[in-house]
Amino acid sequence: MAATLSFISTLSSLPRVPLQSSSCNSTSTRCFTGTIHCQKTDVSVAEGGSISRREAFRCLGGALGMEIMMSSGLFTEVASAADLIQRRQRSEFLSNVKEILSTAIKDQPELIPSLLTLALNDSINFDKKTKTGGPNGSIRLSLELNRPENKGLSDALSLLEKAKLKIDSDSRGGPIAYADLIQFAAQAAVKSTFLASAIRKCGGNEEKGRLLYTAYGSNGQWGLFDRQLGRSDAQEPDPEGRIPQWDKASVQEMKDKFTSVGLGPRQLAVMSLFLGPDQAATETLLASDPEVLPWVQKYQRSRETISQTDYEVDLITTLTKLSSLGQQINYEAYSYPVEKIDFRKLKL
Repeated sequence: MAATLSFISTLSSLPRVPLQSSSCNSTSTRCFTGTIHCQKTDVSVAEGGSISRREAFRCLGGALGMEIMMSSGLFTEVASAADLIQRRQRSEFLSNVKEILSTAIKDQPELIPSLLTLALNDSINFDKKTKTGGPNGSIRLSLELNRPENKGLSDALSLLEKAKLKIDSDSRGGPIAYADLIQFAAQAAVKSTFLASAIRKCGGNEEKGRLLYTAYGSNGQWGLFDRQLGRSDAQEPDPEGRIPQWDKASVQEMKDKFTSVGLGPRQLAVMSLFLGPDQAATETLLASDPEVLPWVQKYQRSRETISQTDYEVDLITTLTKLSSLGQQINYEAYSYPVEKIDFRKLKL
């Protein structure tokens, strides 16, 4: 289908000027048809009712510019004002969530291992065949929390319940879902361990440790994780028997569980921090398996470096995958209507 663009000046004597037609392949380009009008500003008309060549080219240039902008999708792909407002609202909400969780964890750092296991157990119960489970907050329910694999996690949940009260009281877009709260608490706990490692490498100097983590840390890798804000809470516990007791499970049982959700030995090794309070003891067990051993050694070497990049990036990537298993994210969650302004009441 041929595409023709024309423009008409406000001068009645200016005829339509067709642009050169070209074939349009619908599979590779977007086609636009229409008429562009050039607004008259101060056009001098030559004798005989015609316009000057300069003015003609000016209008033609405007038409070509409009065609380029439409072809590039600038008119169809620009986010609406409402979208931008929602993004800002969600960003402000998430910033407040992170601040509150960070403070709560700093006050009770001994609960970090439990917070990590809480997030892992809430997400890794996903069943690929039935598409059920995953990080849906069901672990908060007493029937699930009291299962053997979740023993010792009640204090971590209590910490989150207290943080939730503060978050909800500040929120203008409704209460935070436990499904979101549990996963972002794990993020805050992981960041706390990264920062603590940087401080240790600076001889215990907190100021220098924070500078080291800011300069070499992996904060820029959390983008996808942060966008997954808007999970929904389950109202019933997930089925039993989907999660092993990590402190009693064999390495093969752990590998089988990770494989069932699409992960492997590499991800099992990098998640050693989530499998119990003693990471060193967990890694000793994991290292007894020939498939997991190379990855355990890789991450141990990485943690000895200044930036521990391999370890941090792979851990963030794995946690991001786990925290999205089977979830339909509501990207409008925690946004709220904006109060309309009556411009008639404004005094100029």
